[in-house]
Formats: sequence, structure tokens, C-alpha cells
Amino acid sequence: MTKSTSLWLETSHPFASDALTRDVSADVCIVGAGIAGLTIAYLLAREGVSVVVIDAGRVGGGTTSVTTAHLSSVIDDTFKEILRLHGPDGAMLAYQSHHRAIDTIEAISADEGIECQFTRVSGHLFLGQDQKESILDDELEAARAVGARVTRCAKAPGQGFDTGPCLQFADQAQFHPLKYLYGVAGAFLRRGGQIYASTRAVEAVGGDNAHVTTVAGHTVRAKSIVVATNAPFNDLVAIHTKQAPYHTYAIGARVPAGAMTPALYWDTADPYHYVRLHRTTDRELGGHDDEAVDILIVGGEDHKAGQAQDAEARFARLERWMRERSPAAGAVDFRWSGQVMETVDGLAFIGRNPLDADNVYVVTGDSGMGLTHGTIAGLLITDLIQRRTNPWEELYDPARVRTGATVEWVKENINVALQYKDWLTRGDVASLDQITPGQGAVLEESGRKIAVYRDERGEIHRRSAVCPHLGCIVAWNSAASTWDCPCHGSRFDKRGAVINGPSSSDLEPA
Repeated sequence: MTKSTSLWLETSHPFASDALTRDVSADVCIVGAGIAGLTIAYLLAREGVSVVVIDAGRVGGGTTSVTTAHLSSVIDDTFKEILRLHGPDGAMLAYQSHHRAIDTIEAISADEGIECQFTRVSGHLFLGQDQKESILDDELEAARAVGARVTRCAKAPGQGFDTGPCLQFADQAQFHPLKYLYGVAGAFLRRGGQIYASTRAVEAVGGDNAHVTTVAGHTVRAKSIVVATNAPFNDLVAIHTKQAPYHTYAIGARVPAGAMTPALYWDTADPYHYVRLHRTTDRELGGHDDEAVDILIVGGEDHKAGQAQDAEARFARLERWMRERSPAAGAVDFRWSGQVMETVDGLAFIGRNPLDADNVYVVTGDSGMGLTHGTIAGLLITDLIQRRTNPWEELYDPARVRTGATVEWVKENINVALQYKDWLTRGDVASLDQITPGQGAVLEESGRKIAVYRDERGEIHRRSAVCPHLGCIVAWNSAASTWDCPCHGSRFDKRGAVINGPSSSDLEPA
């Protein structure tokens, strides 16, 4: 039976953490307990800084839990594009920072004894269907220009996955993201850090009286604040006009142990496919012995969040593509989905929050490379808080504007403006009878848009379909059972509780 959960959640034990029940204070308050927030917390604690981390959900329960866990220094938007947007010096710094991030994850795993299956592998970029080999030639030239270790191959070495002509990149890596994150969380606690789960922040105020207020009314006072929540809730438009939410899908299928060479694979299609192998055991998958089991993970089929409702067709296309490339793949055991924030210039926003006090920092815009961008954030924001210079500060500055990204900026913001047309539509269904158990849909009632979810028992749950952030109409996401905002990426659970910013509040009762 296919499980609608990520492989990582299935093969790890949740990290227990209580909710905040009182006012507290520290040198730094970090909102968000994913890889960015906890890496920053750990590195600061290692320097003797007192840190409080809060998260609206559980530790690692956000984007980190639904990644496919590629650790790559090869920029998703291609080196050719990064050279165009950021110039030779910027592109070289981008490559070096992601390379450093992989080294940092490896070092922390070793220093703290974290059993997260960190493994160095090669990475392979291959052609999408019917694409010309000149694409690889151009990227080879760009990759060498930034200093990447890359070679051109007739096909990826090894067995089990057919790439055809490809570029091979050295010194990439893979790991189990939640086992790593839980290990980092434990190391942070051992150094005196504090983590509070089920604690949602609703306000972050910088300046001399810097503090974070929670939905329960408690206050965390700090000298510095870091918002590391995938999409920041403390910013109205300054950053959100420069990035866009995209939904992506993944499947996991068993392959015979040893039938495929471990490596990272991704193609030049648009949207592109990305592939890796993960070894687990029968016991971790719910069996009774320690026999090795290899899971082939394939991701792709991206689309703007809230702007497609054909999840089943996308999962089916992923499976069909997988079987064409890897005939050894068995039945699909896992399928999951997640949301990434794509910036207009291909790199994350990491640093001081624009139009805010100097002691408020933000991490967002993972651009499909959240694990390395999150680790870069740990290194960069630690330096900024400790008043040290960092060569990446300007490159990742959230206030930056790259003139070469103007066309993309205009395109994405026109797309956002067009989403307000949903106010004029009749909704997804004409009546409640059309909503089956376990599903949701937007219904129009007397000119109002209502987000209606019918649970497995048939009970109806109604919320306003208007996103509290800037008033877009949310859409039902059948792959994740969430309500997603098509404008700026706010997400709400099936009963309307906010699980991802920029909205800081739930869908209103209807």
C-alpha cells in the first residue's frame, strides 16, 4: 500500500518538545525549527550565545521533512543563469557557499556523532526529452568558470539509471534529513539551548525592546530575532514580491538492493526531474528484520502553488517517467509533496530583514536547495549576529535587486495579480454534495468564498477561503490535504489553521 507521507517521516522518530508556557528571554530568538533555524541556533550556541527556538508545529515538521534530501553545490537555476544574474564573482561565491554548506553538514555530523547516513556521491545533469547536447556544453563551460569539478560523460557511470550524455559533478552528497536535524537539535539542547514546539509566533518586533509574541500571549525577549519559517510572516511585501511559491511532488519505489549506483541525478527539463537512492531496512519500513532495502526517490512535476488541482495525474507522470529510466523500480511505496519558494534570481534571501530594525534577520527563498541554503544561513547569520564580516553577505542580502531578474519579477507579480480573479468565479463546486470524504473545495455562498472540508466521517468544516495575508482565495491541495494560497504561499491545514507564512493567522471562521 502506498503511503502518503515522506520516507523521512516514516523512518525516523519524532523529536519531542513541549510548548512554551511562560515568558522567556535569550540573546537570540529564532522562529522556525527546520534546518535553517536549528543550524543557526546550534552554531550560535557553540559560541556561547543563549538561544530560544520556537516553532508553530513540531521540530522538523515543515519543509525539511518533505525534501528529497539532495546536498548539491550545483545551482538549480544552472550556473549559466547565475553567471548572467550575479556576474562571475557572485556565481563563484554561490558555488563556494553551497560547497561549504555540504562540508559543514559533514563536519557537524562527525563532531556530534549524528547517524544520518551522510554519504559523498557524484551528481549528474542529463538532458530532458528531445533536448540538444549544446545545453550540456554551455553548462559545462559555465560550471568550469565558477570552479566546479565537472566532467562530460557519455552516460553516468554505474548501473540502474539511464542518463545518456551528462555532466558529472564531484563532491555532492546525500543524507537522512530528519535524523540529521534531530541530531542537531539534541546537540543544541546539550549546549543549553531551548526549543519549544507547538508555539506559533504572531509578531516579531526589533529594536531596543526586541521581542516575539506568541499566539498564546507569551513573550520571548531577545537582543536579536531570526525568522526562519520558509516564508516570513513578519514581512508584508518587501520580500514576497521577489519570490513565488511552487509545489513539487515526490515518489519512492523499492529497487533490488545493489541494483542502482547511489548518486544524485537531475535533468534539464522544465520543470525538471530529480532522483536519488536511499538505503533503509525492512524494520524501519515496518517489517521484522534488518534486511537492506533501497528506495528510489524521484521528484518533479512542479507548478505554482494553488494553481493546479491534478495531483493524481502528476504522481502518475512521475511514476511513468521513473519506469522509463529505471526498469528495476518496483511498486511505489511512498508519495509526498512540498512547497518551495523560488526567488527571481535563483538564490535565497538570507540576512537583515528589509525595512526592519537592524537586529531582525530573515531566511527564505530556498529555490529548491533548502538544505544547503539553510546551512548557509547558519554560517552567514551567525557571523552577522556576532558582528563578523562574511563574503556572502551582499550576495544573499534580502534587500538586493538584480536588474537581470526584472523580467522574472514582472512575470511573477503579474501572475499574482491574476489570482485575484478567483473572487469573480463560482468556486470549485456548486454544492456540498460534490465534496467527498477526505477532500475539500471552495464553494460560493451569497457572494462569499467558503473553504469547505469534509472529513472521513462525513462531517463538514467551513472556513473563509480568503487568505488573511493579502486577500487571495485559497485552493485545495489534494496531495497534502492543505489549503494553499496561490499568491504568496501561505498554507493552512484542512481545518484552516495556518501552517506556513506569510499569513500569521488562521483562515477565519465561516
